[in-house]
Amino acid sequence: MSGRPPRREEEEGEKLRSKEELSRRIKEQKVVVDELSNLKKNRKVYRQQPNSNIFFLVDRTETLSQCKNTLDKLKKAHQEMENSEKTKIKK
Repeated sequence: MSGRPPRREEEEGEKLRSKEELSRRIKEQKVVVDELSNLKKNRKVYRQQPNSNIFFLVDRTETLSQCKNTLDKLKKAHQEMENSEKTKIKK
């Protein structure tokens, strides 16, 4: 024996980590959507460029729309993951 865990356990552990990561991203996105929703109309919103300290002024309503779409996609991916687990359990 090589001392390595069986492949199935590795896959389940990886799925659990990805599921936890997805849940964490959903929570973060919910906070962003909530904060953008509660901003006053005259407030400015800035978006940070990835991997830099540069910020750009963006449209609040457009950013809110993009964040809501991202949240919907994350929720859909999470639901698909849940459904695939349920079908595997039934089989």
